[in-house]
Amino acid sequence: MDIRYEKLRQCLEYVRSRTDLEPETALVLGSGLGDYARNMEVSCEIPYSEIPGFPVSTAPGHDGRFIFGTVAGKKIVCMKGRVHFYEGYDISDVVLPTRLMRLLGAKILFLTNASGGIREDFKPGDFMLVKDHISSFVPNPLIGPNIDELGVRFPDMTHVYNEELRDRIKASAAELSIDLKEGVYVQTMGPSYESPAEIQMFKKLGADAVGMSTVVEAIAGNHCGFRICCISCVCNLAAGIADHELTGEEVIEAGQAAAPLFEKLVTRSIEAF
Repeated sequence: MDIRYEKLRQCLEYVRSRTDLEPETALVLGSGLGDYARNMEVSCEIPYSEIPGFPVSTAPGHDGRFIFGTVAGKKIVCMKGRVHFYEGYDISDVVLPTRLMRLLGAKILFLTNASGGIREDFKPGDFMLVKDHISSFVPNPLIGPNIDELGVRFPDMTHVYNEELRDRIKASAAELSIDLKEGVYVQTMGPSYESPAEIQMFKKLGADAVGMSTVVEAIAGNHCGFRICCISCVCNLAAGIADHELTGEEVIEAGQAAAPLFEKLVTRSIEAF
């Protein structure tokens, strides 16, 4: 058995010893959405540190625990904090939580993140529905022997972000009178912010927003059969576009300010799935 899959099965066995809830949707909370659990009817919480061999979140604003419960009657497993490649983990560990949630039974992967706005019409606090991504600047999580138990060797990436789910999110945003933009997201390795020249390169490549997470999770999620959607909260303007130096505190503060509206959009969208 592939050592990565064996590790995944061990994590699954431990989680199943704590809860038998079979989620419909797997929700990954980005910076600023850490308190979303207050919208849930929680049945179980499992800190990542208690799961044998599981990577632990070290990034500011990422608590690091699974929360199981329901939102509007829908069964949810929620990642309160994710794992980033820049934290020093192997890329297979970065996507281990995604794969684990699929093995727990979830069929929809709802990703969220905080990003830097590249497009000229973006401002801090805007929401962007991801329609496609650029993965060229991070390691592909499928490198190495294929884990046949999860998916095929060469998964198609034409429709990673499910069109039906995107339509339902757009309808939810309209019902809430939320201005939801749509665009392409690019992931970088981090943890340093991008240079102004890099931002101009990403803009020429067609990227609308940039961040340090999400794309590798989407690739792994697509590989193992998830229907995927993603909403990005633009928490700052990218380097060379903003008129000041970028800080992590700025991102967290902007995410927290946008959180009440973001939470409403996430909840309404989950209801519509």
